[in-house]
Amino acid sequence: MGRVVARTDLSARETYRTEVRRCLEALRRMVAEGRFAADELRIGVELELALVDEAMEPAMLNHAVLDRSASDLLTTELGRWNLEINLPPRTLPGTAACRLEEDVVSSIACARRSAAVVGATPVTIGILPTLGAEHLDSDKLTDDPRYDLLNRQMVDTRGEPFRLDIAAPPGGPAERLVLDVDSIAPEAACTSLQLHLQLTPETFPAYWNAAQAIAGVQVALAANSPFLLGHRLWAETRVPLFEQAVDVRPVELRNQGVRPRVWFGDRWASSVTDLFEENVRYFPALLPMVDDEDPLGVLDAGQAPQLHELRLHSGTVWRWNRPVYDVADGVAHLRLENRVLPAGPSAVDAVANALFFYGLVRALVASEHPPWRSMTFDAAHGNFVAGAEHGLDAELFWPGAGTVGVDRLVLDRLLPLAREGLRTWDVEPSVADRYLAVIEARCRTGCTGASWQTQMVAALEKDGCPRPVAMRRMLERYVANMSANLPVHTWPVMEESAGVTALGA
Repeated sequence: MGRVVARTDLSARETYRTEVRRCLEALRRMVAEGRFAADELRIGVELELALVDEAMEPAMLNHAVLDRSASDLLTTELGRWNLEINLPPRTLPGTAACRLEEDVVSSIACARRSAAVVGATPVTIGILPTLGAEHLDSDKLTDDPRYDLLNRQMVDTRGEPFRLDIAAPPGGPAERLVLDVDSIAPEAACTSLQLHLQLTPETFPAYWNAAQAIAGVQVALAANSPFLLGHRLWAETRVPLFEQAVDVRPVELRNQGVRPRVWFGDRWASSVTDLFEENVRYFPALLPMVDDEDPLGVLDAGQAPQLHELRLHSGTVWRWNRPVYDVADGVAHLRLENRVLPAGPSAVDAVANALFFYGLVRALVASEHPPWRSMTFDAAHGNFVAGAEHGLDAELFWPGAGTVGVDRLVLDRLLPLAREGLRTWDVEPSVADRYLAVIEARCRTGCTGASWQTQMVAALEKDGCPRPVAMRRMLERYVANMSANLPVHTWPVMEESAGVTALGA
């Protein structure tokens, strides 16, 4: 999706479909002939930011911030209040994870300095709680041809307004959001942490299955998106919001069971080509643009093809764990992109989430009885939904344990596995201990970004603040704790509240 495109670039769908299938044929040949980078541990991290002004309202200033930034790691995202940090690829062994945290901290600090010049502040959070419906209009999309084209294509494909309909799960406050919007701008409300892991065609299926199996645990542990447009909804409301914000299916196609473009999947993988083939088989083209490259001819010449059409198409299918094909320095490689996690709350929290993921998938792939061999795919999807709905209060199914609370599952079974996986990756034990201790403390305190936000807002409301004011005051405290790089389980829920009522007057 990084190409600069115009509507006139769109080609006939039949031609595009032919070229995509040629890309698939080339990919199959490359897998069969071993035309990929060697098996080497390399990871990558992308972190999305939201911008707020002094009143904690969304600041539509991403281009202004970029104009004042000297960092080549910072780029725009879909909404005018969004930025993204793209950290360079790296390895994990030794103390590399500490340097990852340092890079996240310094990148956010760089964004903060540039934003301060124009009166804005970056925030790492799953959904900005002060967003209003007025911020979800098409004129709030970043001024960029690729975003404009994607929006136009998806609106045309949908043929009617996008419907947001999200209700809080049973057992909590009976709140519900229903809203029709005329653009994909609500997708920009979903700010995330995306983790990449370089793999080979041989190792990819097991790692993808492992990532799918733990997606529910990940989202429960890291939930950080409880509010949307003034409503308290899921612990990780970003999950249903993202699914609905780009759902181009009209009601009739949804009723027929046509798959959504934000997709968990429906089966365990046996090969990486299965996943790319499913993307082509199930999803029509949104951006049918044909490149001049002949992928089979490039292969015949002994080079790695770019597979432009296949990459562009797969970039418009938003799997929660997505296969990525890329070429670097003339060598093809495959990556697993884990898209489950929200941004934040702090840099140390984000790196803890990353290390837990990398360690756990490594251990599960190496285990004698990996969970996907004794766990249905439907159970994995059910875990994902439950984790997003309830956060650390969710109960998930796990082979050998039955249905169990997230905290006990992590403390008793998964943390030791994550530690073993990091040891296998040659991560320094003291470094593994630093970050896994954050995960352990979250489980023992029951405090995630989502629970802290909801408890803070509830305390402020109890003290007399109307909800809009409570969310703004909560976000002020959130930004202060985030900027100090404190793990969320240490954040106080409520400071001495003298004068809070006056603040809400």
